[in-house]
Amino acid sequence: MISKLRDVWLFVLLSLFMTAFGQPAERMVNIKVVPNHDSWVYKIGEKAKVKIMVFVNGSLLDKTEISYSISPDMMPPIAEGKKILKSGETELELGTMKTSGFLRCKVQAEVEGRKYEGMATVGFEPEKITPTVNYPEDFWEFWEKAKMEASKEPMNPKMTLMPERCTSKVNVYHVSFGNYSYASRIYGILCIPKAQGRYPAVLKLPGAGVRAYLGEVERAEKGVIILEIGIHGIPVNMEGPVYTNLYMGALRNYHSFNLDDRDRYYYKRVYMGCVRAIDFLYSLPEFDGENLGTFGGSQGGALSIITAALDNRVKGLVSYYPALCDMVGYLHGRAGGWPHFLKDEKNRTSARIYTASYYDVVNFARQIKVPGFYTFGYNDTTCPPTSVYSAYNIIKAPKTLVLAQNTGHYAYPEQTSKAWKWMMDLLKVNNANQQLAF
Repeated sequence: MISKLRDVWLFVLLSLFMTAFGQPAERMVNIKVVPNHDSWVYKIGEKAKVKIMVFVNGSLLDKTEISYSISPDMMPPIAEGKKILKSGETELELGTMKTSGFLRCKVQAEVEGRKYEGMATVGFEPEKITPTVNYPEDFWEFWEKAKMEASKEPMNPKMTLMPERCTSKVNVYHVSFGNYSYASRIYGILCIPKAQGRYPAVLKLPGAGVRAYLGEVERAEKGVIILEIGIHGIPVNMEGPVYTNLYMGALRNYHSFNLDDRDRYYYKRVYMGCVRAIDFLYSLPEFDGENLGTFGGSQGGALSIITAALDNRVKGLVSYYPALCDMVGYLHGRAGGWPHFLKDEKNRTSARIYTASYYDVVNFARQIKVPGFYTFGYNDTTCPPTSVYSAYNIIKAPKTLVLAQNTGHYAYPEQTSKAWKWMMDLLKVNNANQQLAF
């Protein structure tokens, strides 16, 4: 039994490191690419410049050759070259852009036979980026019909207490409930404060992949119900190898399943599962029936926006570097959002482009009417900033933006702390319960 638990924990920890909220480990050699504007933002037509430095154990490395490439966000290079560091650093002019967007400078150096890379991605009036995805005339009719169909399925909720995860303040359950179609279910980890009362709730939505979940026990202890769900219709408390085998086998490339058919695309059941999760939370006697938010990063950041758009019971949202934004950007010579299936020309069929328009975050973002907290970085090549701004710029509701320009597809602890504090304040969680660090 102990061995099995150890295997589960090791798998979960590895999964957490690899998902949206993981921060890369420091290395002996670090390449710093620093723009000459602290904001990393320039006016259209203004020339950007970067300083390049290579550090070994915190000290500048002199007389090392670096190679570089300059390219629009996720596009082929427009300039390449090599330079020799003098006194451990050099400068490089990136040029400018004639339209709003991003330029990325990638730098590589080889030190003792090992290659290292650094980058900086600078923006040119990114607040002016507009989406390229088509907005179907029957977009909301399509989703209202889907919600109606989903609502007809019995919820048949099941809750199994997990004593080994409970604390003196929180009960933890493995839960499941009916989803969009017959025999389809959503599974998750539910954390509920033990003290009698009615509490606000957070629906935590998952990043891409297939994994087990632990739940948000420590944050639930502050006086909030937190439901963390998976999207694949499988239990989320199994042993690690099960998920590895599914990810490499039956669920490999799940994000492309039935992409040729808008009515059968994989994410239709996923999006409806998020709405059903709201239904489940509203069925809990411990929920206060009013204060509910969505929270997620990457795929989960997309689902956080989508759920808030689909369900007016959501009062606010947190979204880290949302995926699935302006996915057709590649058809217009610029970056599209994860999962990047339209980057490959052979996937650009009329059916797939048509389907993508019904599932693109941009078209849900048009409907957002509640406050949101958004955070992302410019060096993200999974959910590139061009695609994220396509959705962010179109949101008319109150927005809080926290930029960590130098981050890739991860978040610093400071971002996470600010995000959870914002959510707790929105949900009016008792301040007395917020003594622990977020």
